[in-house]
Amino acid sequence: MSVSPGNETQTEDGQGAQASVLKQPRAVWAVAFAAVIAFMGIGLVDPILPAISAELDASPAQSMLLFTSYLFITGGMMFFTSFVSSRIGAKTTLLIGLVLIVAFSALAGFSGSVDQIIGFRAGWGLGNALFISTALSTIVGAASGGAEKAIILYEAALGVGIATGPLLGGLLGGISWRGPFFGTAVLMAIGFIAIVILLPSEKSGGGKSLKTSPEPIKLSATFRALGRPGVLVLGIAALLYNFGFFILLAYSPFPVEAAAAKMGIEDFGAMGLGYVFFGWGMCVAITSVFGAPLLTKRLGRRRSLVVSLVALAVLLFVMAFLVESFVGIIVCVIVAGLILGVLNTVFTESAMEVSDLPRPVASGTYSGVRFIGGAVAPIVAGSVSESIGTGAPYFFGAGVVLLSVVVIAIGWKAVRRVDGHIDETPVDEAYALTGGDA
Repeated sequence: MSVSPGNETQTEDGQGAQASVLKQPRAVWAVAFAAVIAFMGIGLVDPILPAISAELDASPAQSMLLFTSYLFITGGMMFFTSFVSSRIGAKTTLLIGLVLIVAFSALAGFSGSVDQIIGFRAGWGLGNALFISTALSTIVGAASGGAEKAIILYEAALGVGIATGPLLGGLLGGISWRGPFFGTAVLMAIGFIAIVILLPSEKSGGGKSLKTSPEPIKLSATFRALGRPGVLVLGIAALLYNFGFFILLAYSPFPVEAAAAKMGIEDFGAMGLGYVFFGWGMCVAITSVFGAPLLTKRLGRRRSLVVSLVALAVLLFVMAFLVESFVGIIVCVIVAGLILGVLNTVFTESAMEVSDLPRPVASGTYSGVRFIGGAVAPIVAGSVSESIGTGAPYFFGAGVVLLSVVVIAIGWKAVRRVDGHIDETPVDEAYALTGGDA
């Protein structure tokens, strides 16, 4: 299977990619279904953070550590996923990831303290890193009728997962804060069974083997990549950006619910937060797929990053003053999704274009570094909100995002290569969306 210079995808039997995107093997649908659930996990816990805080006698700072443990382990594992999957195979990597998600999400649902949930979310993050990093190459390898159509399906699964995760979290969280954890375990177990039955392995006979054909990747490959100046500059800039991203994502449920209570909306709860972050997720998905390409073709990637980062910093600054306004804070959260969708995709496209590294190595290195910022953000948000005030985390977020602009400005020449290939092949675009939104 190959992609021609003109982006026309060809299958091995010579047929073009003219078939409907819906006409894919059952194996592709199985992985796509599991991908939807995996990406749901990103925003699933947002609507239930206040409920966990209230019912388990935990402070908001403690509850937000659910993001810290998840992101810290996910980021750390990203340095090793390409090494693992290139040796044990895509199907085995997917199944191990799914088993871990099922086990740890179920254990989180049975937890009796917030500390237990924090620990189990770390295991969930390990499983998610293994699954998400391998899902794209698996769908491409299992596709028929052209990889481009399968990738469109994959991108749709990614968008649906990001958007509906908070909605599912709100719906099940309205019953109990344990509901989203058990719901994830059940859905991922279904995905596991589907992949076991429907997805061939790399060593299957009869011409039905999975065509991922990964070359073995050295364990040190992702760490050595940080020696490239362009990779390092973008990694640091993305780390700082992700700090602002997760200040908004992890902290915002608390001021939103407090503003609702101040307005006298006592039953706002998990379902209300689910609707708010559903709107946020829809905006992220839309601009990830459609907004980012339009902006980069007009401005180039470097300028697109600077403009979008400044816009995010301004929005976070405004949120610090609107933190007690019910309508104001909700509008800001949803609008932020439009900016974040662009930044997620453009950052990852830049990380892959800034060097000649293989896509899995570049994406893994970038993701591993940037998640550090996301892991630290909830700790800072909880501390400064308790010691300074409810608007303070947004001020901190705005300041750190502006530091990201400074890093890009200092390393402007080191990352000049990123403006060289604006027209993405479908596979590269899908890697960008995966790396940006994982």
